[in-house]
Amino acid sequence: MDEVRAELAAILSSTAFESSQRRRDFLRFIVDETLAGHADTLKGFTIAVGVFGRDDSFDPQTDPVVRLEAGRLRRDLDSYYVAAGRNNAVRISIPKGSYVPRFERTEIAAATSTATSTSIDPSDAGAASARSLSQPPTLAAHLTPRTIGIAATLLLSMLLGVMAGLLRDGEQRSASSGSTHGPSLMVMPFDAFGDEDIAHSLANGLAQDLIGNLIRFPGFRLYVMPLGTGGTAVTGPRATDRDPDVAYVVRGSVRAEGEHVRVSAQLSNTTTGQVLWAGSYDRQLTPGALIRAQRDLAGEIATILGQPYGVVNRDLLREKTPAVSSVQSYLCVQRAYIYRRSFSRSEIAPVRQCLEESVRRDPAFSEAWAMLGWLHLDHARLGSLEPASRQREYELAFQAASRAVAMEPDNTLALKALSSISHYMGHYEESERLARRAVERNPNDPDTLAQLGWRLAVRGRFDEGIPMLKQAIERTVNPPGWYYHLIAIDLYLQGRHAEALEAAERSATSGLGVSQALIAIAQGALGNREGAQKALAQMATFGTLARDPAAYFRLNGATEEIVGALMKGLNESKSLVEAR
Repeated sequence: MDEVRAELAAILSSTAFESSQRRRDFLRFIVDETLAGHADTLKGFTIAVGVFGRDDSFDPQTDPVVRLEAGRLRRDLDSYYVAAGRNNAVRISIPKGSYVPRFERTEIAAATSTATSTSIDPSDAGAASARSLSQPPTLAAHLTPRTIGIAATLLLSMLLGVMAGLLRDGEQRSASSGSTHGPSLMVMPFDAFGDEDIAHSLANGLAQDLIGNLIRFPGFRLYVMPLGTGGTAVTGPRATDRDPDVAYVVRGSVRAEGEHVRVSAQLSNTTTGQVLWAGSYDRQLTPGALIRAQRDLAGEIATILGQPYGVVNRDLLREKTPAVSSVQSYLCVQRAYIYRRSFSRSEIAPVRQCLEESVRRDPAFSEAWAMLGWLHLDHARLGSLEPASRQREYELAFQAASRAVAMEPDNTLALKALSSISHYMGHYEESERLARRAVERNPNDPDTLAQLGWRLAVRGRFDEGIPMLKQAIERTVNPPGWYYHLIAIDLYLQGRHAEALEAAERSATSGLGVSQALIAIAQGALGNREGAQKALAQMATFGTLARDPAAYFRLNGATEEIVGALMKGLNESKSLVEAR
């Protein structure tokens, strides 16, 4: 039927439909088969063979690819219709427990604040064509600022209902394994004060965008507060009484007066009642700036709350380890993040053991597999291993991270880990591709930006990599020391030795020997004999780096130009110390 085919084409051509290529193929296949009258053949086996290239030996009990990808496709479609596709006349969905898509016409009755949907019979060939996403209506020609605000409020009631169904969908969320392990967080509707139209529009949009940004961070279980009549939040003595498992709540408000807007937000722990974070943001709203302010503020708040070293994860790590095994596994992943701030040699063994227990306990937890891959990599690159043993650790690292990506192809932690491992195995183009994909999936995660920036810079692409590292630093409270390594090298290559020393000293919190090497190089360039001597002595405690620093730099993927410059600096520093 034409309108369904037009809707399918609109979805697949939209840049807002964030789905992997094989899930796009999945959607195309089941829609085409249904429209062709073959809905009764849409079983796991048929899809596995037709979409995923499996053969006649496919067994859904041992290979859950169709079930997992169907859950992720449901999530992708729901997210699409919450945002870019919210005004589409036709909607395509996949009911739980079935692979046969459902086609519906949706009409929003603004006058009654209700949404109605009518099923579309695939055999009805005479239906009108669906509106193309590439040609949205010109709202400015038909709507006043007041009606825009009213429409946004009415839409929110329906859209948050869709999000609630999405975020509470147990089957779908369990398919994305990390989401069942981490902290549960509820986003409340933002209150609106002052200029009614602007305040309500921005408040509603902020809540939606914040949910969309937070869901990109692996591990969070997100909830939205149900809305009552007229779009008012259902509240009681405690906002989370109906969801007792919610651990954190985000609340906020928007106050608009003229062209000035103030947005306030806070995060609180529902168990202790403690406010963990609060922030206020002032914006001047020039014409056309409302949507940009909404997007930027939602991204900034999500970054503060959701990043690996953010407010929620810091609070979790202060709590005692819970008895629930899935949360223990999540906290183990967070402990691994903390280890990767300092790369403490005394921590690598217990953290690795913790992750090994996690994947035994929760074999479908992709983030634990990803972190285990990183720990194998660290053992290879930081330990004093023979080449054969190092290669074996690389292979174990690659297997673990590849398993994580196979489970969740769009999980940013899995992509970062596999990118890092690919880099150290010398697959630089593949490493960059994976790192860029991680940034595309979650541009609000500063650690993801830092990973890509580091890889670009160490391969000599400082112009692109250094700004990413600086942006990651600006957006992180107490950034890990390794964020500064390539910044220090870049400054040294530019002859800005005092600034290079400052960056190298900031990097020393990483506990990596390369920080001491960079300090020694900068101190030598500045003629500071005592400082150079102290840094070289510290560097000597790191066996691999002390024995053959050039090999160590190459092991990390540095270009020959960088290796040559660093070796020259080290030799000059040693000469300065040895001079009498």
